Amino acid sequence: MSSEDNERDAERGGREGPPKHGLAGPEPGDRPHPEGRRNAQGIRIDPEAEARHDPRRAVFSALVEDEPGVLSRIAALISRRQFNIESLTVGPTTVDGHSRITMVVEETEPDIDQIEKQLGKLKPVITVGELDADAVRTELVLLKVAGDEPDKVHAITDMYDGQTLDAGAETITVQLTGDEQKIDDAIDAFRQFGIIEIARTGYTALARGNQATAPGEKPGTADEPTRPTNTQ
Repeated sequence: MSSEDNERDAERGGREGPPKHGLAGPEPGDRPHPEGRRNAQGIRIDPEAEARHDPRRAVFSALVEDEPGVLSRIAALISRRQFNIESLTVGPTTVDGHSRITMVVEETEPDIDQIEKQLGKLKPVITVGELDADAVRTELVLLKVAGDEPDKVHAITDMYDGQTLDAGAETITVQLTGDEQKIDDAIDAFRQFGIIEIARTGYTALARGNQATAPGEKPGTADEPTRPTNTQ
């Protein structure tokens, strides 16, 4: 074989691929393997870290501009992220063109923080914040029960500081307001008569004292709109 052939063989050898049995490296069992699983968004999560966050109930108060579809946008945002709304109430504020939304969720601490951040990014949302545990919270329930024992129904209604709204030969409709525990106890007491229909609002709430219910909210007597915290 000539020297030229040897040179060509050497060049071909230099262009050959990796060894037939692969590159040298650690055995499969010795290689690092990522732990955890992926959530619905494809983000890898650590099960141990996730398990350390127990769900808790959070009450948010948001001031929003009265725009068509604002409720559907908020509900769609929460739904897309697979969060669950326990209750949601809406009503006017002291400022024309603004409404207050009170929303109750039960999620883990990171999810609660994420809900507040995502709500603040929606354009109709002026400001949003979580209420303190000592906030004034109340809800309303309407109960329609069988009217076979009207005296007993009225006694239970008085016991829970309720009000009879309609009384007929077959049904009695009462209204009750109070915190969740009081409402739950009252509903249990009315079950003996047979509850025909029930309508329950869920929480509406305000901060105590002179503390603003939503961050940056102005006193209603000034009729001064709250400055938007959403600058996006």
